[in-house]
Amino acid sequence: MFTAYNQRLMRRTLISLLLVGCTFVTSTHAAELKPKTRAGFDHYVQVVNTRVQAELAAAAKGAPFLDFELKDAAKQKAIRDQLSRGETVIEKVVEKENGKNIDDIPDGIIHHWRATVFIPGADLKSTVALISDYNNNKNVYKPEVVDSKLLSKKIIDPNTTEFHAYLRFYKKKILAVTLDTEHDALYTVLSPMREIESSHTVRVAQVDDAGTPKEREKPVGNDDGFMWALNSYWRLEQKDGGTYVQCEAISLTRDIPAGLGWIVKPFITDVPKESLHTTMDQTRAWMMKGKK
Repeated sequence: MFTAYNQRLMRRTLISLLLVGCTFVTSTHAAELKPKTRAGFDHYVQVVNTRVQAELAAAAKGAPFLDFELKDAAKQKAIRDQLSRGETVIEKVVEKENGKNIDDIPDGIIHHWRATVFIPGADLKSTVALISDYNNNKNVYKPEVVDSKLLSKKIIDPNTTEFHAYLRFYKKKILAVTLDTEHDALYTVLSPMREIESSHTVRVAQVDDAGTPKEREKPVGNDDGFMWALNSYWRLEQKDGGTYVQCEAISLTRDIPAGLGWIVKPFITDVPKESLHTTMDQTRAWMMKGKK
């Protein structure tokens, strides 16, 4: 007979197994960012950079600036309807080179997502000011951004500004992970109604026991592998009574260890998409809040 005692015993057993599994992942299943993994990611990013520059050159000659405007009329309408309802439109991107997918790299996984929002009533200048206000990012993008700070700012020319910023990320999905990251970001004004931003991590360090006296960083590239690199490409355009914000995010994580997919896979496969979705939602919400 399956008694209440049996049920309690099963629950305790399951909890114990989960705790042991999590401990096993973080203590004995650490990952190393290998040169071949980094090289695969860098090649992927290089191909993306080439494609993005070609798209921007075409847009300067009259081609669409935003990705969804390259789709057929029916899909464009469906996306515009979603955006007008305040939704974030997000899709997976797989970069190709010579017609072949290039996201299959050794000992790592590339995550590439593109998301778009429309912020009615918002002007381009104010929206860019929000995104580039790194000292305030911890308020706009909490709880995933725990802390943020502008480390340096350099005006390259009248249309180009370079930022160096610190962001502490926190994400919990079965596992809880804290990362200290530094980013180089380049903002470029294309016209009074268009601006772009590209950024990439220059340092990513996993933090154990964050916020406690025991806080310490794991060696860079020799940790649990939940994020080793992050590149992003933003396009902002003011039109239709507001500002469109599009962002492509490309991140690099470890691969999924054999036998531990039930613990690690949800974090590795779901978090990149969820984080981008949340970032876009929060950007729109903060700008709309300022309109009230």
